[in-house]
Amino acid sequence: MTSSPSTTETIVLGGGCFWCTEAVFDRVQGVVDVESGYSNGQTVNPSYEQVCTGRTGHNEVVKLTFDPAQIALREILEIFFVVHDPTTLNRQGNDVGTQYRSGIYYTTEAQKQVADEVIREIEAGKTYASPVVTEVKPLDNYSTAEAYHQDYFLNHPNQGYCAFVVGPKVEKFQKTFAARVKK
Repeated sequence: MTSSPSTTETIVLGGGCFWCTEAVFDRVQGVVDVESGYSNGQTVNPSYEQVCTGRTGHNEVVKLTFDPAQIALREILEIFFVVHDPTTLNRQGNDVGTQYRSGIYYTTEAQKQVADEVIREIEAGKTYASPVVTEVKPLDNYSTAEAYHQDYFLNHPNQGYCAFVVGPKVEKFQKTFAARVKK
């Protein structure tokens, strides 16, 4: 008897600067690939500089490929909602603009249902003092970010932004979700 290869799923998340989000999800057990990119804007294959103007409509995102046999989408979204602020419209900390909006970009209707359910539970539980503004939309017009953005925190851990913004988010994930950290 041969075992069949596990199937993976893909979901795209926008939680502010993609360096932060990528650094966290690179460490999540069951996530097999993380790619920084841009999605849900009008410009085809925009550059970082174009996205930074806020005029392309794109969001800085990470495309997660995960093994649902190892981690459920619900768990991924629970991590997502802890490591960024889903209540600030078009901003995360000092990063301001539509490219830093909170977003879940699904590839299946089942993913949309899970995202909507998790947000309803957060709202009902009054987890945050302000309402969740995370947009939940089908993935549209995705493109991979430039090579120098991939694994940015891994390659530049002592760079100022990484040390003072990305590092603390990674530490928060590792403390809050210790059982989900890759070994």
